[in-house]
Amino acid sequence: MRNLLISAAAAALMAGPAFADGDLTYVVNNESATYDPGLTSETFAAPIIGNTFEGLVRFTEAGEIEGAMADDWSVSDDGLTYTFTLRDANWSDGQAVTAQDFVYAWMRVLDPAAGAKNPAMFYLIEGAEEHYANGGTGDVAISAPDDKTLTFTLKNRIPYMMQLLTYTNWFPVRQDVVEADPEGWTRTPETFISNGPFKVSEFNFGESVIFVKNDEYYGADDVSLDTLTFRLIPDQATALTAMESGQVDGVEAVPAPEIPRLMAESDAFMIVPALGTTYAFFNPAQSPLDDVRVRQALSMAIDRQDIVDFVLQSADRPAIGVVPFGLTLNGEDFRDGVDAYGLDAQAQPEAAAALLAEAGYPNGEGFPETVFVTYTSPPIEKLLEAIQQMWKQNLNIDVQIRATEWQVYYPEVQQVEYQIAQMGWGADYPHPMTFLDVFLPDSPNNLAAWQSEEFAATLDVAKSTADEAESLAAMRDAEGILMNDHVILPMYHRYNYMMMSPDVEGFWRSSLNVPYFRDVTISE
Repeated sequence: MRNLLISAAAAALMAGPAFADGDLTYVVNNESATYDPGLTSETFAAPIIGNTFEGLVRFTEAGEIEGAMADDWSVSDDGLTYTFTLRDANWSDGQAVTAQDFVYAWMRVLDPAAGAKNPAMFYLIEGAEEHYANGGTGDVAISAPDDKTLTFTLKNRIPYMMQLLTYTNWFPVRQDVVEADPEGWTRTPETFISNGPFKVSEFNFGESVIFVKNDEYYGADDVSLDTLTFRLIPDQATALTAMESGQVDGVEAVPAPEIPRLMAESDAFMIVPALGTTYAFFNPAQSPLDDVRVRQALSMAIDRQDIVDFVLQSADRPAIGVVPFGLTLNGEDFRDGVDAYGLDAQAQPEAAAALLAEAGYPNGEGFPETVFVTYTSPPIEKLLEAIQQMWKQNLNIDVQIRATEWQVYYPEVQQVEYQIAQMGWGADYPHPMTFLDVFLPDSPNNLAAWQSEEFAATLDVAKSTADEAESLAAMRDAEGILMNDHVILPMYHRYNYMMMSPDVEGFWRSSLNVPYFRDVTISE
């Protein structure tokens, strides 16, 4: 299937040159299963949602918060009640965006029947958690006194609340549009009604998504692009060939072996900081991963520095925890002074082998059949093959690798029926909590179904205190509880390596992995 997609995409790219009449073509490597802002948590959906929808506020390129659908807001003296005033803005079909659209969108996330992936993100609001637990009934402190006013009240002061509001799950959706076709409204241009700078004109699944300027957008006069095409090319080498032959204007990722050459030779090459950690889930309910000594041995036996230097050939950083570098609280980077949890950037083969022997598998003898599942991606498969070889060399065990297309892989992993599953997490908002909340028992993104009352209680402390130093200490403690149980196999903290024509101005890609084309202009 992957080869067919690559062939179709490569053939389509030959249709014409880039930069035709205000058009821009950008290559993406993966396709999402859904583009529903309220329900999805998939990174692969972010580029499309981020250019077709807007929430109350948004990030600037400098990382500051500015108004989007809201042009004014206030916070009560106790830090609990937020009140937003909406600007005059329309949906792509010309209907006005109202405060009720936000109320409907948020309450939909809190309806278990909707199947949202991140309902816990809204539990910060008074009554939200109880509402969800009661099957979508009960009062929630969200209201729209009129069409232009939205207000909500938190259970506790949340210092990163404004950053949270930039995430797609907080975006508005239209009740009439969603309820007319709850499963399919994001699958056709006619029903994919949005409120951002672009609107979808074509969904060509397996090939491309084509956008046109949204003339109903409040800032339409400042949007220069007439047409924006996201071309799906799963293979990064094929995408690079298209870029270097002038058939596309930008690519979201380049093959790791090409990074040194592109860094030296190409004006189009870009290194973009990313708040993301690549890791695998161990399933503690499946043998032999039900023994923490096995999980720790597997983690200690891989050489993260070699992975970065020789497999990825990148500037990524070896990971020994789930929270990446670059998140600063109370004047400190989260990772400063954090425990190593018995791990290291280099492999520790002797200590790992001793742990495995203690678990009953001396020199790997008798180690059960184990399968490492992943999604189809040449770079990821290469990464896992390197880890497979490290386990063979350092522990004398054979672990199989099985890859399937994302649309098949992800639903299977959600059932938690694997032994080891490749995944990772990119920040939804620039705060350590976005990486830690994943492992709460009620999080649908807790794909190991791991549970710890101590972990949950420690995060509650981090969320409830107004003292930033105390919150930071509690989050570090929570990461320690998770990492000392070795429920994940941390690999590396990510950067994004991409290309964009130097003729493109105003393009930026956030550390949350969303490429923004709203302000793009193309020089002649």
